Amino acid sequence: MSPVKPQPANRIILLGAPGAGKGTVAKALVDLFGLSHLSTGDMLRAAVAAGTPLGVQAKSFMDAGALVPDELMVGLIADRVQQPDCKSPSGVVRFLLDGFPRTLPQADALDAGQLGPDLVVYLAVDDAIIVDRLCGRRTCPGCGSPFHIHFAPPKVDGICDRCGTALVHRSDDQEAAIRKRLEAFHRQTGPLVGRYAACLVTIDGAQAPADVLAQVVRTLRARGAIVENAGQTANVVS
Repeated sequence: MSPVKPQPANRIILLGAPGAGKGTVAKALVDLFGLSHLSTGDMLRAAVAAGTPLGVQAKSFMDAGALVPDELMVGLIADRVQQPDCKSPSGVVRFLLDGFPRTLPQADALDAGQLGPDLVVYLAVDDAIIVDRLCGRRTCPGCGSPFHIHFAPPKVDGICDRCGTALVHRSDDQEAAIRKRLEAFHRQTGPLVGRYAACLVTIDGAQAPADVLAQVVRTLRARGAIVENAGQTANVVS
């Protein structure tokens, strides 16, 4: 008798602390999956940059190193998942969600909207490693290019390689703010690991980025979430 295959994972959540690598993994996987990548971090930064009412409220929490309250996040995401790019040709909702839910009430909201995950990939990274990663980040306010003083430094110290604008050290990348964010993550988001135990896979996010990506790809391929494109996955997983 053939083993029963699990249902394909159409709704995938990337779970992990700030700086665990969720955004990096998601960006690398979008082409392989054919899914819409929903990043609450990108949505928040866009709202802050545009000065929308939601963005102004969110910025005050981000600058203090606190998580944005549930009601703001739910309002940001609710309409997004109904857009056509989050639906398969047959109408099935499919997405790769990065940065949400962050609390048990947000998880309840997803379930209430019949958007609960089929699979949760948890990138586990020690706090000390995350502090080192985030404190070294620099951002170009002109073109948005990211840099890191240790891992991806600019050719000229403090200057963007692409447009020559002076790089900035964002307020939410300062050590004190990072530690507050980590404390908030463990307190508010940590319980989701238990909540999603039945569909959760834990991956060591402290590995080299290529190794993290390879392990995630293997996991998602096993769950039928990958849309294979010739030549792509072969370069990621042997």
